[in-house]
Amino acid sequence: MFANNIFRGFNWGLFSLAMMLSFLGLLFIASATAGHSMGYLIRQLMWMGLGVAVLIVVVWLGYRSFLNLAFIFYGLSILLLVLVMITGVSAKGAQRWLDLGVIALQPSEFCKLSTILALARFLGGRSPKKNHWITFILASGIVIFPLGFILKQPDLGSTLIFIPIFFCMLFVWGAKLRYLFGTVLLGVAGMPLFWMLLKEYQKRRLLVFINPNIDPLGAGYNAIQSKIAVGSGMIFGKGWFQGTQNRLQFIPEHHTDFIFSVIGEEWGFVGAALLIMLFLLLIWRATLIGTQTTDMPARLLVTGIVSMIVFHIFINIGMTMGMMPIAGLPLPFISYGGSSLISSFIAVGLLISIYKTRSIF
Repeated sequence: MFANNIFRGFNWGLFSLAMMLSFLGLLFIASATAGHSMGYLIRQLMWMGLGVAVLIVVVWLGYRSFLNLAFIFYGLSILLLVLVMITGVSAKGAQRWLDLGVIALQPSEFCKLSTILALARFLGGRSPKKNHWITFILASGIVIFPLGFILKQPDLGSTLIFIPIFFCMLFVWGAKLRYLFGTVLLGVAGMPLFWMLLKEYQKRRLLVFINPNIDPLGAGYNAIQSKIAVGSGMIFGKGWFQGTQNRLQFIPEHHTDFIFSVIGEEWGFVGAALLIMLFLLLIWRATLIGTQTTDMPARLLVTGIVSMIVFHIFINIGMTMGMMPIAGLPLPFISYGGSSLISSFIAVGLLISIYKTRSIF
């Protein structure tokens, strides 16, 4: 009975794409961490199994259960962000993790989902034709509150990802364009203040994005080495486990933030294109779910999840190729890290749940 309830109307296509990407992630992590212990690969495999289990539970409970508890999840994620500030683990100038003994939890990854749920619940229950500006201000507050905590860690990449998610959800909800454009203008006007709030290393990252050669052995080192790795792979790559930039440790964090450089060097243009094609298929199938439901909260939830995945991919691959500033965002399903992988499976579970209960126009 339980299995019938879970798998009746299950979106196997979307699930298969998530699994394929996760298995590819295992292959890339194995190469990126070759010469080290098998711990990275084993832990990622365990998180993958846990992620699949959590996905099944999410589908079983249904997305409406999560929307009903959206503000509770939102409050818990804020509490975790506060705990990070008080007792969090610091690494490389950032305090983003909670040490739970067995694993180190990164609350900002789950906060993205909880904020999307809270926005979908809040906006989905209101008409864009009534009290528009009040709703807009309150929705902005839902986003700004966790954003401030995450910026304090500091985690510039996760902070930036909230902005396109917010605008995409507002657009689908039906927000007036003048409000959206007005917010953009306020953001541009506030750039000097935003610059002052950044840490020195974050300022250097933005400056070397414009010209990596101004600090080739410092802030620009990662970007330069990553571009060399991706370019050296050419059409078919150097072969799995054969990447010199990777194996000789020229690129720091090549199993997490810069894992696409491993893919570009070892699998070449063909391998990178295959990965991007799988991502595009996942995004297309997810977007299709949003167009097939008349439930506004569900449509907003799909919009937020798709926006989150799209901009994670865009920023991560872009920074690896020197097209975006280094922001420290993982590549969904691919980068090493339990928090990112499990939150990605939760997102897919929510999408599958919406698919199971969708109503066609």
